[in-house]
Amino acid sequence: MAKLGWILFLIMTAIASALAYKFIISGDTELAPDGRTTILFEDSERTFFLTEMRNFLIAVQQITDGIEKDDMTQIANAAKKVGSGDLAHVPAGIMAKLPLATKKMGLSTHKAFDQMAMDAESLGDKDHSLSQLNQILSTCTACHALYRVH
Repeated sequence: MAKLGWILFLIMTAIASALAYKFIISGDTELAPDGRTTILFEDSERTFFLTEMRNFLIAVQQITDGIEKDDMTQIANAAKKVGSGDLAHVPAGIMAKLPLATKKMGLSTHKAFDQMAMDAESLGDKDHSLSQLNQILSTCTACHALYRVH
């Protein structure tokens, strides 16, 4: 009976490990013809995800405009819109389909926008905000170079 228990334990561990790999590490992906990883979404999920990317782009434009105008309030407000608070409305199904590296890049980008908002308010230094924006855009560029959505 003890052998059966160990066998069942090993089978359940293997299944749990496979599911964890699929939903936490690899996500729902396939290799694209251009060498990038395609994240496979349902149509509504793809629309949601692309809307999030457009929101990042809108924030970047508003931040750039704020830097040009030396308007730290505009920079902080734009950064806050896409900070970590923006993660609360992301459906769990979408998160499950994202590879772990994509999740990490997304989380670090949201946190970087949080930091930018705080620094814009506390430091009031547009050059610092520009440097932060440059770091954020490096992550954006890396993500777009590695992934595409379908």
